[in-house]
Amino acid sequence: MNGKHGLDQVDCKILALLQENGRMTNVKLAGEVGLSPPTVLERVRKLEDQGIIQKYVALLDPAKVGKGLTAFVLVTLSYHSKRNIARIQKELLRDPKVQECYYLAGEGDFLLKVVVSDIAAYRDFLVSRLTGVEGVQRMRTMIVFDTLKHETMIDVDQTQEV
Repeated sequence: MNGKHGLDQVDCKILALLQENGRMTNVKLAGEVGLSPPTVLERVRKLEDQGIIQKYVALLDPAKVGKGLTAFVLVTLSYHSKRNIARIQKELLRDPKVQECYYLAGEGDFLLKVVVSDIAAYRDFLVSRLTGVEGVQRMRTMIVFDTLKHETMIDVDQTQEV
């Protein structure tokens, strides 16, 4: 293995293929990268052990499972201390409606991606959940009208500058 992050071109190809189809069999994966199945299995396990492959999931269409509203919420804290930030992070991560949570530098402190059924469910989340978190000063909501691009694949091509 080489490259900036210990990945060679074979690892990068394995990662690209698994990102396209996480259910690809080891035999098919081995055929695609030109190595034996045991060698590829060993490489995949190493990528998993290193935490490069974090998990395998099924991606769902939110609208088809009754979650037709996506909102991004910029949360600003009233005060910043290590203890307060850790407490609020823990609180935000508990809620299954919060699909993504980012701790930020800049205008706000946290950016949340919230997926719910409709505007009433979002209002309930905002009023019942977020306003009850001590230390939250302000929340700015951006409602998604349409998703123009939603990609989960990370470009792992080592020939490009990282």
